[in-house]
Amino acid sequence: MTVPQTDPETFAKEWELWHREKEEQLAGAHGFLAITSLRWLSAEPERFEDAPGAWSTSAEGVVVELAEGEELTIEGVTVTGRHSFGVIAERDSLYPAYGDAVIEVAKRGGHDIVRPRHPENALRTAFTGTPAYAPAPHWVRPGRFLPFEEPRPVTVGAAVEGLEHVYDSPGQVEFEVDGETYRLTTFNGKRPGSLMALFTDRTSGVTTYAANRSVQIGAPDEQGAVRIDFNRAANLPCAYTDLATCPLPPKENRLPVAVEAGERIPLERGGQAV
Repeated sequence: MTVPQTDPETFAKEWELWHREKEEQLAGAHGFLAITSLRWLSAEPERFEDAPGAWSTSAEGVVVELAEGEELTIEGVTVTGRHSFGVIAERDSLYPAYGDAVIEVAKRGGHDIVRPRHPENALRTAFTGTPAYAPAPHWVRPGRFLPFEEPRPVTVGAAVEGLEHVYDSPGQVEFEVDGETYRLTTFNGKRPGSLMALFTDRTSGVTTYAANRSVQIGAPDEQGAVRIDFNRAANLPCAYTDLATCPLPPKENRLPVAVEAGERIPLERGGQAV
């Protein structure tokens, strides 16, 4: 597969649009920068200072007991008293509203969690943007998808110590940089048929976030050809906040090459403006 040529001005504008949309989502009123705490639920009901009610989990799923005068809004319906959210699927999230905030109720690594998201959180209101390398066509690499006979479960670590995530991998992508061939184990991407790869490289911990970055890859064509745009190598939420449970890359996705493209270390983690 050859990478279609795009004039530099259009290439830069398309990248800037992608980056702006990603920043807007991250810093949205209820984006990851609005999270004020990460609460791990147990069978014992517990109250939190940044959320209404007493929260617990059991075989029945997540339950909140709202005291008199407390309420949540779920899909436009006001809820008071005792409410069961039921069993939440792995990597799913629910977002009941609480005034101008939302209370994320989710499951990560087999554990039920609550993550309140308040628009006035200082991490969000002080956010000015993420440094990134200037977009460069050299880092749009043609590649080839190498499917497994059937998807393989892959267990990876997480930004939270002791937590693990399990993803089904449909296969690997193979690509070249400066004459050397590399492979990345992929997971399913955001769109049907698309792929996503978590990786580190020789810039990790130097100019890019140490733990991980991710790159979305469009669906392979009939010959298995793919296009990997490392200019869109993106930070995960854990690059900005300790209240994220982001997955770490599989060990084989530690690239022995410096991918000087995509997002750099956030200012919130000591990164430098460019």
